[in-house]
Amino acid sequence: MRLRHSLTAALGALTLVVALPTSAGAATGDFSYKFVGLDGSPRSATLHDPQSPACAALPEVADPDASGPAFAPHNDTDTWVRVFTEPDCTGDSWMLRPHGRPATDRLELRSVRFTDRH
Repeated sequence: MRLRHSLTAALGALTLVVALPTSAGAATGDFSYKFVGLDGSPRSATLHDPQSPACAALPEVADPDASGPAFAPHNDTDTWVRVFTEPDCTGDSWMLRPHGRPATDRLELRSVRFTDRH
């Protein structure tokens, strides 16, 4: 009798886990951007499966007193992303569509926020 209850409980728990929707805590895909390194050479960086919807500072360019902004963002994730000209998701902003084309070098950014809304 106990074995049957244990099996029923385990099967019920497994059913609940399988039925839960996937976590909305991360975008799937890559978000990349370019920046100028401290030595003056061009560089690029990529965020793999970035967290959402939290604000993400781009570490290489987060301090306006120490570096120029990043540029040419490319959103190849499955969610919309808002790019901001200033740290902490402040300043002017633009939306980039999921799996979009790379933006122009003139689009500068220091922080981003991934979201499922546009």
